[in-house]
Amino acid sequence: MRRIWLIFSQAVTVVVAILFVLTTFKPQWLERPERWWQASVGPSPSAAPSLQVAAPAAASVATQPLSAAAQRAAPAVVSVTTSKHARSAGQGDPWFHYFFGQRGGRGDGSQEAPEGLGSGVIVSADGYLLTNNHVVEGADGITVRLSDGRELNATLVGADPETDVAVLKINAERLPVITLGSLSQVHVGDAVLAIGNPFNVGQTVTSGIVSALGRSGLGLSTFENFIQTDAAINPGNSGGALVDAAGNLVGINTAIYSRSGGSMGIGFAIPVDLARQVMSSLIKDGQVTRGWMGVQPRELDPDFVQSFKLPISEGVLITGVLQDGPASQAGLKPGDVVVRIQGQPVRSVSELLSTVAAIAPGTEALIGVQRGEQALEIKVTIAKRPKAPPRRGSPGE
Repeated sequence: MRRIWLIFSQAVTVVVAILFVLTTFKPQWLERPERWWQASVGPSPSAAPSLQVAAPAAASVATQPLSAAAQRAAPAVVSVTTSKHARSAGQGDPWFHYFFGQRGGRGDGSQEAPEGLGSGVIVSADGYLLTNNHVVEGADGITVRLSDGRELNATLVGADPETDVAVLKINAERLPVITLGSLSQVHVGDAVLAIGNPFNVGQTVTSGIVSALGRSGLGLSTFENFIQTDAAINPGNSGGALVDAAGNLVGINTAIYSRSGGSMGIGFAIPVDLARQVMSSLIKDGQVTRGWMGVQPRELDPDFVQSFKLPISEGVLITGVLQDGPASQAGLKPGDVVVRIQGQPVRSVSELLSTVAAIAPGTEALIGVQRGEQALEIKVTIAKRPKAPPRRGSPGE
């Protein structure tokens, strides 16, 4: 019995020693056979995917769909060329032409001005296009060149300088149409493509990510809620498409921040939701009807809060009230701080502008105001926003 116990003890000691050596120098030999299979040829059909296996699939999603997205969206992106006729001195004056003659031009006293260049996006099969107002503003003629080489004259349906959106119309068959996405599906870090015709070199696709959302206070337009991207946007890209990885339109490329005139990795696009709302109004009514209450807003300065010992930290300071305007008639005063509109918190000038603009003219809106230490609720009958846009860089509401 003692001999058997001695043999058993020696055997256990040898096995433990072997396991120690294998664990130290060859731990992979101790893995289960199915793990060897997964490591060499991938998971079995019934196995859950692992991080290592998912990585190639993620890489495929990041590369192949971008080319597919470009192929899907690019045919609907067009080049927009505009022409303007410069008015010469003495136009229409027969005495001027008698003494000085006709100095070139078109025979009516006007001369061809340099052409403007931009981009546009076909958003409906019946020929409606989205572009920027600054691309077509003041144009006497608009020509659209499609990706298949067709060149068509376009008519201006309407434009909205306060959002820098314009709608064009062309008459043609078999038009490629882009699919409209939604801002709610756009997140910081998402891959995006910018498609347009920069510098008139031809249709160009650049890639990047969504760098930020809700950019405002840039002085580019009155109503700002820009998508910021590092996809290269250059002169000629204005009015072109910003699309997601599925090829859906998420924005209209509008402007860049640049010290050289070229792309520096900071570009801005109008969200498709805003562009779609403006387009619907322009097609239906020829204009965009917005609410207005006649005040001059400014971001709330912490120093102002401290100086006047206000019991709030967020809101919009009213620096001016238009005489006989809706706000003036309701009793709002300079120095008031708007904190709520119709129960919705207001934290910035852009929020105040967009919230009031969304209220139908004639509606009685409840405005939450902080006046010194006193909190007030003031009813303001919202009016129709005047047509003339406010001075750039100093939006009024």
